[in-house]
Amino acid sequence: MKKIILAASFLLHLSCYKAQDTLQSRNLEKDIALINAETPTLIENKTPFFQKEWVKKSVAPALLFTAAAATWGEKENIREVRNRYLPTFKARYDDYLQYAPAATVYGLKLAGVKGRNNLGRATLSYVTSLAIMGILVNSIKYTAKVERPDGSKNNSFPSGHAAMAFTNASFLHKEYGMVNPAYSIAGYSAATFTGLGRNLNNRHWLPDVLAGAGIGIISTELGYFFIDKIYKNKGDNLSILSRIQGNDYPSFLAIKFGAALGTTNFLKESDLDNRKQVGFEGGLEGAYFFSKKWGVGGDFSFSSFPVKPIKESLDNDENFGNYSIITQSLGFLSAGIGPYFSHEFSDKWQVTLKATAGYSATASGKVFIKSDDIDTPTHELPIARYKPKPAFRWNTGASVTYKFNPGLGLTLYSEYNQVKSTIRYHFSDEIKESDELNEELNHLIAKERINYITLGLRLTAYF
Repeated sequence: MKKIILAASFLLHLSCYKAQDTLQSRNLEKDIALINAETPTLIENKTPFFQKEWVKKSVAPALLFTAAAATWGEKENIREVRNRYLPTFKARYDDYLQYAPAATVYGLKLAGVKGRNNLGRATLSYVTSLAIMGILVNSIKYTAKVERPDGSKNNSFPSGHAAMAFTNASFLHKEYGMVNPAYSIAGYSAATFTGLGRNLNNRHWLPDVLAGAGIGIISTELGYFFIDKIYKNKGDNLSILSRIQGNDYPSFLAIKFGAALGTTNFLKESDLDNRKQVGFEGGLEGAYFFSKKWGVGGDFSFSSFPVKPIKESLDNDENFGNYSIITQSLGFLSAGIGPYFSHEFSDKWQVTLKATAGYSATASGKVFIKSDDIDTPTHELPIARYKPKPAFRWNTGASVTYKFNPGLGLTLYSEYNQVKSTIRYHFSDEIKESDELNEELNHLIAKERINYITLGLRLTAYF
């Protein structure tokens, strides 16, 4: 404050005594320059939200995810176009082209071409990006369980090839895009042709490819974001998320993974409560704090719950002999938003509480009989398909974070979740003809209040 008052005095002095000699004026101007250099700027020009760098760079993933959602209902019609004009197309180039951008990065570095980081730092950022991409892709794949267009498996959405290709393209862009834009163009072109190949080869629906591309781009941004925190932003200073300016509040972004434990109400009405098994949860979470204590945040998570096969009451059937009924795991894709409260006990330890509400999409699954006596290649006979209806979901939780440095910490978290959904089973024609099995499975149509507790770890980066 004294410096500000002193500066104002000097300015007033200059305006009142313009006729003073040149030497005195120059001395005063030097003094004022020194004061201004040492005095913090009180008024800063704020960049409009949509002109902020991180917002601009978020447009591509957001558009890709939106396009995936928009084309979901038309995926069959889009495939029909492929089937009409290229029904026999088969070229495996996409299995190899997905790795070309990453191979280019290492080729350039080994050739001595300087990029944003040295070889070791670039590798660490790349491996982190791959880990995030792998968690996101596989969590969604085995939660959504979308059948591939060729009918081979139920792990179509999202495309792992597209996610890998765009992770690698973003890696090339971040390391060498500022050296020459041609590297970025080549990398994203290779990734685009990889995604196109997955569609033409009838291995993925178009929404699978679009969502995979979005995941690949955002995974690389997150990978660089977390590694920047470890290196205290001394490496890739042009990383998009590392440009977010801190406000000394506990705002954070985290990737999480843990176990999901069903409570006693889980699948109780379906008589499968005692058959539930420990599931898993993975996803992203973040919050922006407006003060030291309070903020608003949300999470985007995937959870899956295996169900033990039914064996003991269905033995020695005259048609199948010893057999079991297998129910595929229940899967949920959830998102929520709500208030966050934080308290720092010290520079190293912090406790956070939260309560969120949102939406939980569900994955369909199969129920089938498995027996060595069933005369099919897989020894399986379909019984039914089930589909839990999307439903309202709320959760509350607490976490404890140990900070390695002001920008990075490891968090132990625990949450309670509740989803109330109706699970309906649609029986196959073969089973409907069997009164015994129809009666055995009829009680599996029920409304369920699905409660579960999650316990796991988060890698938390503060901004």
